[in-house]
Amino acid sequence: MRALVTGAGRGIGLAVCRHLADAGFEVVASARRLADAEAAGTGRAVRLDVTDAGSVAAALDQAGPVDILVNNAGVLLDAGAPPESVPPELVAETLAVNALGALRVSQAVLPGMFDRGWGRIVMVSSGTGAFSHGLFTGAPAYSVSKTALNAVTVLLANSARGRGVLVNAVNPGRVRTRMMPEADGDPATAAADIAWAATLPGDGPTGTFFRSREPIDW
Repeated sequence: MRALVTGAGRGIGLAVCRHLADAGFEVVASARRLADAEAAGTGRAVRLDVTDAGSVAAALDQAGPVDILVNNAGVLLDAGAPPESVPPELVAETLAVNALGALRVSQAVLPGMFDRGWGRIVMVSSGTGAFSHGLFTGAPAYSVSKTALNAVTVLLANSARGRGVLVNAVNPGRVRTRMMPEADGDPATAAADIAWAATLPGDGPTGTFFRSREPIDW
């Protein structure tokens, strides 16, 4: 069974690749720079820019059929910018990666999943995009993008319902990565939770937001 992980060169994506590989999956690591994807050390790596349809198509041609997709690629470009003055262009750039990029790659793999009657898609989201948690004013572009990603999760899950494909989102919490070096969360723990959501049984939940493997409100 083949898993494709976006944004796999470091942090959570890298940890997810290694966790799935250790569990026996064929893992294809992807990143905007091929060298970053190769750093995952899972044996297969492709260059994939989630904002570029041509790059997505080329990457999937190299990867082959994808059974599990982990949409992990993301950017945080507006830390500290207040909502009333964050540049709209920065919001658009963030949405292009964090939400539209995940939608683009998901749309590319879903037809094959539907044909085979099995697939798992996991969105790496954030509590900053959950109305139940409280949208984060300290990074409004990031927060809006994760709210949009949550909406994409629900829409795709509803469309795929009954076709063997589960689409869920995971809030890993504050994880120590280059994006958030001061956080105390362990990437390996986040990766284990994401891998759990990526390997749910056929009667498992879909269209669900998870934190530590428990459903949470959107």
